[in-house]
Formats: sequence, structure tokens, C-alpha cells
Amino acid sequence: MTDAIAPFLKNTMPTTQIEMTLSGRNLKNTDILSKSDPYCLISMKESWQDNFHQIAKTETIQDTLNPEWVKKVILNYNFESIQKIRFEIRDEDYNGSDFLGFYETTVSDLVSFSGRQFVGKLKGRTGENFGEIIVVTEEVISCKQIAEIQFAAQNLPSSMWSCLGHTRSPFLIISRANEDGKFSVVTKTEVLTNTQDPIWKAFTIRVTTLCNGDFDRTLKIDCFDYNNSGDHKLIGTCYSSLRRLISPNEPRMVLDNERKRKQDPSYSGGFLRVNNSRIMEELSFLDFIRGGTQMHFAVAIDFTASNGPHTDPNSLHYISHNRLNFYEIALHGVGDIIQYYSSSKQFPAFGFGARIPPNGQVSHQFPLNGNPTHPFCSGIDEILIQYRNQLNSGIQFYGPTNFAPVINNTISIASEFQDGRNYFVLLIITDGQISDMHETKRAIINASLLPISIIIVGVGNADFDNMDELDSDDRLLRIDGLCAKRDIVQFVPLNKYLMNNGLNQYIKSQADLAKEVLAEIPGQLTAFMRSKGYKPQNTTEYVPPSSSTIVPTAPMS
Repeated sequence: MTDAIAPFLKNTMPTTQIEMTLSGRNLKNTDILSKSDPYCLISMKESWQDNFHQIAKTETIQDTLNPEWVKKVILNYNFESIQKIRFEIRDEDYNGSDFLGFYETTVSDLVSFSGRQFVGKLKGRTGENFGEIIVVTEEVISCKQIAEIQFAAQNLPSSMWSCLGHTRSPFLIISRANEDGKFSVVTKTEVLTNTQDPIWKAFTIRVTTLCNGDFDRTLKIDCFDYNNSGDHKLIGTCYSSLRRLISPNEPRMVLDNERKRKQDPSYSGGFLRVNNSRIMEELSFLDFIRGGTQMHFAVAIDFTASNGPHTDPNSLHYISHNRLNFYEIALHGVGDIIQYYSSSKQFPAFGFGARIPPNGQVSHQFPLNGNPTHPFCSGIDEILIQYRNQLNSGIQFYGPTNFAPVINNTISIASEFQDGRNYFVLLIITDGQISDMHETKRAIINASLLPISIIIVGVGNADFDNMDELDSDDRLLRIDGLCAKRDIVQFVPLNKYLMNNGLNQYIKSQADLAKEVLAEIPGQLTAFMRSKGYKPQNTTEYVPPSSSTIVPTAPMS
């Protein structure tokens, strides 16, 4: 077993799994005309590691110096280890981000704190106040259930500025009670505009996230009127529990606002009711894998001229007898994991962006093995062999860097296998910016409807800022009025994991690469299956498609 596989197949178990809820207080404001748009980066390192490695990132909250992030951080807590953890808060701007402070401690300090709310003073430049970070930790209870809830409100009060055309834009924030009596945000609804009787979309949430498996735990539901400045106005608050929310006879709840009632005893915040609710069993990634779902792995490698000729030692494609090049590192790091989930071990592998002999025609998708009717390689080792063969076949690195053809090819294949028994992972390894960004976005949005995940590994020192737009962790990809149904893209820059100070560090960097690149695949697979209502199949009844039945249907050039 390779070191890259170890993080996924290791037998040792953590002492426990903990969930962290993060918020900030009195953060530094780096914006001039508005407030900061903060997000938090969470990094960890073991006692034997020299550097911190990012493990999570919260969403960005607009225009606030007191953010309450919804995204939870789940991590394994090992009693016997010193696990150092770093929280760095940054302000997201159009041209990058600004530093808002950091705090470092250990996981054991967080879990052993006598109170539930651990408050750390953010550090930065000496003499400046950067505010505080608040961390609430709780052991995760094993609970494989999902709640689906739809809220609606009635008779919300009109705005005091309604005479000037300002109407209500209500949204809900749902928080759960902590043991110290305070509340932590768990989810938010979308904002609905111009309505006093909103009906929000139904949302799904893990029961562990909502109430940590305790159906009687107090939930606080705040209804706010949205304001672009971030200064949202509270309309009213009510309290409930998951048991009451899923009860068919639960009456509507009064949205109370004590401050408003003191000012005006006749004030009414309206009512909140549950339109629909249900509890579903959560099916895990392993449930589908054990049930026979097959993962199909395809590779697309960038052969554009910006890589430099492969005979040049400075080229990203340079072939050496004593070390792997950048493309080979990426193939090993990701492919060594994925191949264990495919029974056929047959992987279509392509190149793009080169002139192909004998006629020198530019191709944006050509088979590495030279066989357009059967572009499959038997395992990662054969992909590497065929990759090197292509470099010596007389192809000419050219361009442009087009992603849409290989994504559309995967779409054409996956569209024929929508039975919940197959899932496709496309790995694109590239050195530069995308030339067909508009077409690529449309292709990704179309792919989000299908059993597809896309991994993009960036090699070299190019500017990969536009890749982050495709990796839509915080907001779904949109273009031409279309919106992706789910996040299916994961982008990782390879340079982040390259360490050349010894063999052990190099192997560890490959393991870290595989871990981050593949971390979102299980969630993406289960999200797709859940959206389609698919259940795990019986393995004894399932016969995976042979490699000959899964062939490219898109043109080769």
C-alpha cells in the first residue's frame, strides 16, 4: 500500500470526532466604504510536521465584523497526539484578500476548555486590536439521518419605509442551543424579496448538524429583513425543536421581538409555520460503494505550448530517469486512490492542446494510447507509460487550453449511465489559464446534472485565479442565466504540496495532495444520488459495464 492511500485505509481510529462552530467578534475593518467580508482558514499540523496544512475554509459572510459562520469543521481528535490548529481570518476582496488576524492553539485545549465557548484573541501586528475568534466544540454523535424542512411565514410587518418603496426581504437563521445556554448558527435560508408572506425553499440538513441527534434540543429561529450593508433587521424570533418541527400537528409559531414590543406594545412579528418536513436515512459513500456503485476514472493531460518542450529540463513535462515530473506526480497522487474503487481498472486517458502526427491537426482530445475506438489504459502504470510514449511520438505542443471538449465527452458518457450504479471522475491536469472559460462553465453546469465530479490539478507557476471561480465551494457556478445544480469541481495547485527536502517529505506531499483533491468526492457522489432518489444496489445483482461499453462519443479533435 502506498503512502498516498494510507490516510484513507488506515486502521487506527481517532479517539473521537469533534465538530467546531466558528464565529468572530469585533474584527478589524479593512474596507473603506463598507465592512469586511470575512472568512476563516483552518489549518492543522501534527507534532512531527514543520508546516500547517489547510483542512477547511468557511464561507464568506458579507459586510460584518461579527461573523457567525454556518459551515462546520469536522475533525478527528486523537487523545494521544499533539494536534496544533491555526485559525486565520481574512477579508475577501475582488483582487485577493486582506489579513484580519490569526490564532493558534491545540485541539486538546479546545476540547478540554471548561466552558463550551472558547475565546481566543486574534493576533497580528503589535499594538493593533484584531478582535476575537470564538470556537464551540462538540463531540459528534453517530446519527445517519437527514431532516428536510420547508418554512413559510405569514403576516410579517410592513417596513417603516414602505412609503418610500422599501419592502421586506426576509430570511431565516436557524441556531441550536449549546450547553452554556448560548446558540450556534447551523443554517440559513435564502433571501426572498418583496414579500410579507414568504415561502422558502425546502432545505436538507444532517440531523447531527442541526441538533447532534437530540430531537428535543432547543432550536432558535430568527427571521431577519435583509440589508445590503449587512445590518439586517430582526423581525422576530421563535423557539422549537426538531421533534416539534416534524410533528404533523404542530401549530404555527409567533415571531416575537421583545425590543420592538417594548417600543410598541401592539407590534406583531407575524407567524412562522412548517409547510413540509420529513426525516430521511442518510446513505453514505461507503453504502453506495459496498452496494455496487462503480467509480470510473478518466484523465485529460495538458499538452499546450506553455508547458515548454519536454526535452527542456525546465519543462513541466521533462522526463527524468530518477524523479517524476509534475504531471506524473499528480497522476500518481490522485490515481493511486481512485483505481481501488474501479473493478475494471480500465481508465480512458487523453491529451489535449497539441498538433497530432501525421498531419499536424490540432486536437483538443486525443487518446494517449493512440486508439480512438478504445482509449483505455489498464491502471495508472499504463497511463504513465502511454503518457511518456506520447511525448516521444512527434506531437507538437500547441494550444489553446480548452477544457470544454473533454468535459462534454464525459457528459456524453455519463448521460447513458444514470441508474445510480456508476459515477464518473474526470481528472484534468493543466499548467495554464483556460482559453474557453465561457464554454467550460456551461459544460460544468450541464455536468452538474449528471453523476460526474471534476478534479483540476494546476501545475507550474501560472496564475490560477480563474480556477477558483470553477471550484464553487461558497456559491454555485452561474452563467447566461443558468446555475449549477451542485458543486462538482475541486481545484488544487500542485505547488502547494511539492517538498523536495528528502524522500519522506516528498511522499507526504503526494499523500496530502490526494487527500485534498479527493476529499469532496464522497460528498459529491452522495449528493447526486440523494438528488435523484437513488438507493444502493444489491452487489449480487449488479454487473458493472465493461470498458468496451463506455466509449467516448465526442469527436476526437
